[in-house]
Amino acid sequence: MRRLLTVSMCLAGAVLLSACAKQAGGPKKTVIAVIPKGTTHSFWKSVHAGAVKAEKELPDVEVIWKGAMKEDDLEGQTKVMEDFIVRGVDGIVLAPTHHGPALQIQVRNAKKRGIPTVIIDSGLGGTEWASFVATDNRNGGRLGGEHLAKLLGGKGKVVMMRYLEGSASTENREAGFLEAIAKHAGIEVISDSQRGGDIERSMKTAENLMPKLREADGVFCPNETSTFGMLRALEDAGLAGKIKFVGFDSNPKLVDALRKKLVDGLVLQDPINMGYMGVKTMVQHLQKQKVEPRVDTGCGVATPENMDDPTIQDLLNPNYKKWLGED
Repeated sequence: MRRLLTVSMCLAGAVLLSACAKQAGGPKKTVIAVIPKGTTHSFWKSVHAGAVKAEKELPDVEVIWKGAMKEDDLEGQTKVMEDFIVRGVDGIVLAPTHHGPALQIQVRNAKKRGIPTVIIDSGLGGTEWASFVATDNRNGGRLGGEHLAKLLGGKGKVVMMRYLEGSASTENREAGFLEAIAKHAGIEVISDSQRGGDIERSMKTAENLMPKLREADGVFCPNETSTFGMLRALEDAGLAGKIKFVGFDSNPKLVDALRKKLVDGLVLQDPINMGYMGVKTMVQHLQKQKVEPRVDTGCGVATPENMDDPTIQDLLNPNYKKWLGED
């Protein structure tokens, strides 16, 4: 009986080893890490959806999504990138929290290990990344400035609340906005030096700006958190709907504010396309195909008048839940 049991165990072990060997000999997937600035905003969920969409189209590719919760956590993002370099993924798609040296060093370290990087959303200094896939942020800021100038009839006083220093995407939007406004001699910028950040910090900055806002005819904010923080402060002060307001990006509450005309315009990116093209561009690079150094993922302006147009709706309400299994 003992001999029969031993033979049976050996046979079972042989079958298991054979199955494992077969599995190990299967095709190896290309592993691409996608590192966003943050993970809680609607914008980043949409970028995630785009990355998943690309993964589903590419059966030999595995996408790993991981990032810090907050957009201003440079240390956290740097640690995530370090971990992926040590792990030895095949490629990294990175939305840099800051354009400075900390992440440039990580991109350089990845390249030394044979791991290329594609940058998305926000620019990064240096030249060691493979491609930059993003909105033309300067043009997006210009679109916001042109829309606000039109709303004001080319005259009045405006306030611009900036985002965090070192964020290349928002710095370009701010510069584009000021360029557009400078073309209108009748418009005076009465404040453009104060910075928001996350929603709470943006709301606090807006509250501190209230004396200027009460004097202003229009206001511009360069991203989702600064726009939403400003909206909350204007609502609390009874100014929402009384001052022309153009923001950047969307979430359900901003879409509702646009419909109620508490916000007069939202410059919109295409975050699903950004995540999708980030992964696709990385795969093309890994396959030794030529990739463009700069890929523009597009943008437009939503207004209370055009917000129900199908093209604008796709940008206002990107269906990220479909791809993330949240339906």
